[in-house]
Amino acid sequence: MNDSRVVVVTGASSGFGRLIVETLARNGNRVFASMRQLRTRNAQAAGEIEALAQREGLALHALEIDVTDEESVLRGIDAVIAQCGRIDVLVNNAGSLIVDLAETVTTAQAQRLFDTNFFGALRMNRAVLPQMKRQGSGLLLHVSSGAGRLAIPALGLYCASKFALEALAEVYRYELAALGIDSVVIEPGAYPTPIMVDFVPGEDSARRNSYGEVAGVPEKVGTSLASSNANPQEIADSILRIIETPSGQRKLRYRVSGGDSSVSRINSVTDEVQAQLIDSFGLTATTAFKAH
Repeated sequence: MNDSRVVVVTGASSGFGRLIVETLARNGNRVFASMRQLRTRNAQAAGEIEALAQREGLALHALEIDVTDEESVLRGIDAVIAQCGRIDVLVNNAGSLIVDLAETVTTAQAQRLFDTNFFGALRMNRAVLPQMKRQGSGLLLHVSSGAGRLAIPALGLYCASKFALEALAEVYRYELAALGIDSVVIEPGAYPTPIMVDFVPGEDSARRNSYGEVAGVPEKVGTSLASSNANPQEIADSILRIIETPSGQRKLRYRVSGGDSSVSRINSVTDEVQAQLIDSFGLTATTAFKAH
């Protein structure tokens, strides 16, 4: 990759996404800040991004993409390819959070959560991969969570969606390495972003009534998440470093959370076990990264 990478970031209207697009653009990348409802709900955010780009002379553009809508995804990615001729990096950042007892989350609500957190990344990856394969290079970067490795009460459906994302990202790692394409996961801890402060409860709250003392768990977990004083800029800076790491030298997983080693310990063990599994199928050489 050269110094002017073409990067698409989902969920860029606020939180991690907003910091990521600004940080990457300020470091010489051509960045497309994608978000849904560009002209309505997120019109102010889109306007602020365009104003920043003009004020600082950045190659930063607001882009309409709703990751839950296949046609919207394809239109957005086709527009980037038509304009730039390539896509070097996709940052799957769009996500939503439910904090409540698992039984309070309706099936429809769980499906909406997965539609953003898991299927949204799947749609985006499928949209960019044909171009990345033509190039013989690219990076899929998935913003997961420590909750993608640990089961946390009151975060059950969110954890499930991130566990699924982690599995998908790891499989991409094995299947795309020989084509010169990296798949990477970043696992943030709790940061004071809008998703952690304005989280969604379960829609069937009456189910909580039969849980006694356990019914108070979501409030405790939600308060703990919202009280974090960690700096979200750490995630944007980490993603910049990952992007700037040469292809084939990136790790599969990056845990970013001040001082907490629990997820890193899990990652270390699973790295060893996965390597043994891949070798048992005789796939170690096949899944090794090959630059093109």
